[in-house]
Amino acid sequence: MGHSAPKIASNDGVAAKLGAALGAMLIDTVEAHDEISFTVQRDGIAAALQLLRDEHEYQQLMEIAGADYPERAERFEIVYMLLSLTKNHRIMVKVSTDEDTPVPTVTHLWPVAGWLEREVYDLYGVLFAGNPDLRRILTDYGFRGHPFRKDFPLTGHVEMRYSEEHKRVIYEPVKLAQDFRSFDFMSPWEGADYVLPGDEKVDAGAPSVDKPKTTEKPADTGAGKKANKAAAEKETEGSPAQDDVKAKKPAPKRTKSGTAKKASVKKGAAKKPAAKKATPKKASAKKAAKKKDGDKA
Repeated sequence: MGHSAPKIASNDGVAAKLGAALGAMLIDTVEAHDEISFTVQRDGIAAALQLLRDEHEYQQLMEIAGADYPERAERFEIVYMLLSLTKNHRIMVKVSTDEDTPVPTVTHLWPVAGWLEREVYDLYGVLFAGNPDLRRILTDYGFRGHPFRKDFPLTGHVEMRYSEEHKRVIYEPVKLAQDFRSFDFMSPWEGADYVLPGDEKVDAGAPSVDKPKTTEKPADTGAGKKANKAAAEKETEGSPAQDDVKAKKPAPKRTKSGTAKKASVKKGAAKKPAAKKATPKKASAKKAAKKKDGDKA
């Protein structure tokens, strides 16, 4: 017996079953990329979604998305994404509209649709009839236009910044630098009207691939008997390299205390014994003898 909520739900028979249930409300059914989408009439969207929720167990409204196709008469496409928790299955329901024709709201079916419809209105300008709070939700107060429309300028109409003079955020018309006013839309691999860097080599002719590259004489390579002989010779006495070596003196050895110790005695020579200090008795005898000599004088 299979699980009531399989890990991967199959689409077998789903499109035909739901299409038959939608009846006259259905305009088109598309099954591609393991997804099923139904396009229904705009005025029947609320009834179609209620039918799918109550009779076919698509309990949750996961998202409401928009798409803009300027070449169509009804340029906007509204997509409702439904999830069945019991079947572990998803479907999409679509309607089309234009800039002036509103789409019926589904806030009475799913309260969360209030915010989702506000997002579509803010970004695309699609109106929803019956929404109790249809106002912008993502853009700022006083924003002009709808940024997800294909004809909306990428730079927008205004830019904001903090003004030290007014001590608040202010809005100003977009001012583009001169560098951003000229664009080169030519693709290099489609062919440009000007010479691209490196293309000037084409006029010189392409190198022959079949013919191996060789040198006419050994001198062209910088090699030869003279060069090999010069490289084999060792440095002679008095060369600049030898002078540099002589100029470098070895660093003095350092003792544990950190002071430099001069090597005054050659290695292996005997050290000179230190002078003996006079003992206290001999020192006192010398002082007494000097005193006597002074008395006699």
